[in-house]
Amino acid sequence: MSSAEVPAPEAGPTSLESLLRRDRWLVGGALVVAIVLSWAWIVPMAIDMYGSMSGSSAWMMTDTWDALHLTLLFAMWVVMMAGMMLPSAAPALLIYAAVVRKSPDGARTRVQVYAFGGGYLLVWTAFSLVATVLQRWLAHLLLLTPMMDASDRRFGGALLIVAGLYQFTPFKRACLQYCRSPAEFLTQHWRTGTGGGFYLGWLHGLYCLGCCWALMLLLFVGGVMNLWWIAALTVFVLLEKVAPFGASGGRYSGWLIIALGLWFLL
Repeated sequence: MSSAEVPAPEAGPTSLESLLRRDRWLVGGALVVAIVLSWAWIVPMAIDMYGSMSGSSAWMMTDTWDALHLTLLFAMWVVMMAGMMLPSAAPALLIYAAVVRKSPDGARTRVQVYAFGGGYLLVWTAFSLVATVLQRWLAHLLLLTPMMDASDRRFGGALLIVAGLYQFTPFKRACLQYCRSPAEFLTQHWRTGTGGGFYLGWLHGLYCLGCCWALMLLLFVGGVMNLWWIAALTVFVLLEKVAPFGASGGRYSGWLIIALGLWFLL
């Protein structure tokens, strides 16, 4: 066979293509690690909370809520919100990464996606601060038990009814639409650069907060550290945002939440 007939070897991936492929794994891996680490703290604490309370949740057994204990409570909320909300934010993060990867800023995909995630988590960190203050206020009013669930069925029923009614509001539906359509969200609000990624993550976090704040307050009904309640709310939020029936299912679930609230009241 002459040299002219020998097929040329296939060109290997360029250094840029290799970098982008590595970024895809780094972005996805960072998301998985963040979720796993969050639940790795939540699960042992929740189990100990309903057990001996001598392990990772022992710090909650205090009569003096000083700066250290309030900081730990705030950190607990931050980690719990990250573990509960990041799974449903994964589609937006991955779609954003895919778009940036094909843009002129493709070499900075990882940095911009981390900025997006940072903006998103900033919103839920702010919510965690509000939830921390709210929890201590409710405990002061004796509306929460030491196990951090509703001590008064009327209070729990009222929260459930409010959350159920909120499922039917136009604001809820508008926020849910953006959460369910991350491509549409990115198209309408696109910004370039790392600052743009942070802005998009922050804005997406605001829409997510608008969609889910009432559901997160239900932690005060079933128990802030009730592992089954936390898992149920996490799955509910995920299905509402990614399942084909999520939009209509959210309205049906509103009736169920209201019915549960009425059962509490009665």
